[in-house]
Amino acid sequence: MSAERRVETRQYLLGFGVALLLTGAAFAAVYWQKFAALPTLGIVFALGLTQVIVHIRFFLHVGFKKSAREDLQLILFSALIIALMVSGTLVLLLNLRGRML
Repeated sequence: MSAERRVETRQYLLGFGVALLLTGAAFAAVYWQKFAALPTLGIVFALGLTQVIVHIRFFLHVGFKKSAREDLQLILFSALIIALMVSGTLVLLLNLRGRML
């Protein structure tokens, strides 16, 4: 096995371990209920955001180098478009719900 292949395999395993740890932490935060509902929701959202960053870094190999900036901009723009679509849909649904009542 070449050195480059070994480094790549090590990065995948590290990313998998961190993602597994973050998933377990989110399940533990909900299962053991050490906090109230709103702080628990914040913890789960923070762990989810951290997991998105881990996936982008370790599995999509998007870093902060000069050559990878275009990939990062593409991912951020796609996330912005998806967020706009989801928030617009929620605004419409909540508006319709308010009119139905």
